[in-house]
Amino acid sequence: MQNNSETHSFHGTTILAICKDGVMAIAGDGQVSLNSIVVKHNAKKVRKIYNDKIIVGFAGATADALNMFDRFEGKLERFNGNLTRAAVELAKDWRTDKYLRRLEAVMITADKTNMYLISGNGDVIEPDENICGIGSGGSLAQAAATALIHHTSLSAKEIVIEAMKIAASICIYTNDHFTVEEL
Repeated sequence: MQNNSETHSFHGTTILAICKDGVMAIAGDGQVSLNSIVVKHNAKKVRKIYNDKIIVGFAGATADALNMFDRFEGKLERFNGNLTRAAVELAKDWRTDKYLRRLEAVMITADKTNMYLISGNGDVIEPDENICGIGSGGSLAQAAATALIHHTSLSAKEIVIEAMKIAASICIYTNDHFTVEEL
């Protein structure tokens, strides 16, 4: 996207998910940036859905991410909370629907035992080692979480918080106002 006075580009978001010792924890920062300006500090990009049995964290263009979130919630209702089936069906729709193919969003979905990254290409990816990071600081947070999960005795929640703090200290599009959800 061109960077001129008439073009506005949203940047940001860091979402991190890990599963450790049977606990799933997902954290997201709260910053929303428009070009070089922070326009919101406390956005909630991580939510529990489907009777608090599933956590979703999303990144990308806000309207697109919310559209994707709503569609995913509909798939969960249709398939009685079956996370894998809902994720695959959303990805199928994404690949075949001309409108959905234009969405610029990505999300992490998780229940107590499964974690999936649903990409902007309509892919469903089950991450290795039960660690997944998305967004501008996602790779930073994922690297920090990988080290923490292998070399500390911190809990899942403590790991996502510490890894997000590390990402926030490096990525200018990530802040330290975190939403953390656990299952």
